[in-house]
Amino acid sequence: MHPTIPGFTYQRVPVADDVTPDITPDITLNVAVGGSGSPVVLLHGFPQTHLMWRHVAVELAAHHTVICPDLRGYGASDKPAAVEGVTYAKRTMAADTVALARALGHDRFALVGHDRGALVAIRAALDHPEVITHLASLDVLPTLDTWDVMHGTGAAVGFHLYLMAQPPGLPERMISASADAFFGHFLDIWTRDPRAIPPEIRAEYLAASRAAVPSIVADYRASAGIDVAHDQADRDAGNQLRMPVSVLQQDWGTALGFDAAARWRAWAPDLRHTTVSSGHFMAEEAPGEVVEAVRDLLTR
Repeated sequence: MHPTIPGFTYQRVPVADDVTPDITPDITLNVAVGGSGSPVVLLHGFPQTHLMWRHVAVELAAHHTVICPDLRGYGASDKPAAVEGVTYAKRTMAADTVALARALGHDRFALVGHDRGALVAIRAALDHPEVITHLASLDVLPTLDTWDVMHGTGAAVGFHLYLMAQPPGLPERMISASADAFFGHFLDIWTRDPRAIPPEIRAEYLAASRAAVPSIVADYRASAGIDVAHDQADRDAGNQLRMPVSVLQQDWGTALGFDAAARWRAWAPDLRHTTVSSGHFMAEEAPGEVVEAVRDLLTR
């Protein structure tokens, strides 16, 4: 029996690929839905599933319809083989999110993303500004900025970004050979309070990731290629995030030598940037802080 979000119902929702219909197939996403009211979509990060939102989702469901999918390539969602880099482009995954919400009856919604899910959320907000009413990002920089601030020995903290950026073959073999150790490493070092991810949830994350090595690597590989190109095109065109944006981040700027708020402000004129004291998995370590930030965002 897999863990679930208490009080939420589960379904599998087909989403058509409107971005590259001739290249990538239509897929089905696993999604948990709960509550009623204005819609909020929550997108999980690595190496996790929608379960990372289990505390936040229940609290938000008191006043909102909360939609928690597994991203394509993760959890119980479909994991299509990567084709020409576009299958796991954040543009494609953002289109999944918009199609999912529309299939559930929502043409406009607020979007909250953590880690990989935040990169999908940022792309959705850039590509679909008429759909995304509010955007919250947890503990990332936009893709273009992420690569720009990674340099010197400080970049060792992001070794997995470089590993999974390599051509298909070697990264998948290396990670598959020791999947639990690889994915467990991040669950360990990125968590300040180990109690935040109890054994049954950790086991679920490891099992889900172990079963999704090719698609997880493809997701990261896209962020070293096509995703950068898409961000650069928006930067060159002067495109920005038009909706209210809230960012919660650890103090990566001090650690790696950059101004995180300034980086974000270049993308988001209507920005509230907060530095948190919790670890990377803040929705599990400090769910109350995340809920408060989302509720504050939705009043803007």
